[in-house]
Amino acid sequence: MKNLNLASIAGLMALVLAPVFISFTANSADKAEINTLATLRDHTEIDVQKEPNRIPKVVNKDIKQARNYPMQPPIIPHTIRSYEVNKNNNKCMSCHSRQRTEESQAPMVSVTHYMNRDGNFLAEISPRRYFCNQCHVTQLDAKPLVENTFVDMHSLMKQKTTSAKEH
Repeated sequence: MKNLNLASIAGLMALVLAPVFISFTANSADKAEINTLATLRDHTEIDVQKEPNRIPKVVNKDIKQARNYPMQPPIIPHTIRSYEVNKNNNKCMSCHSRQRTEESQAPMVSVTHYMNRDGNFLAEISPRRYFCNQCHVTQLDAKPLVENTFVDMHSLMKQKTTSAKEH
């Protein structure tokens, strides 16, 4: 009786543990197929140094870019590589300040940049808006890393009114 119980326990253990051992061997054998998580390493093994992508160039056309949504900060249409923006100096304002726009032909920063948090207008740019790269970015000449399915509000509303007219 004692031998029968030990045999049945050993049999149950084999049934329970067999899938675990099989999954370990399958996991190591099919590792490349099972691990299909998309990463920026493009399935490069962790112990291999991937050749880095080339640094994309900044779009430097000085042409206004369309905005994708209301209140989107304008994109910077030129390179800002050596621009100094710190508490003592703001290179952006050498072209975009009220006093320099006629000479530089650059658009003046929005009047909202001259308002404090209480809505009062200031003589100089507000400290809250002084560091331009908090909101404004340059555009790179590069393909997207992930698919972009963004649809702007204007297109959505146009689709909605078109479908409403059809029904």
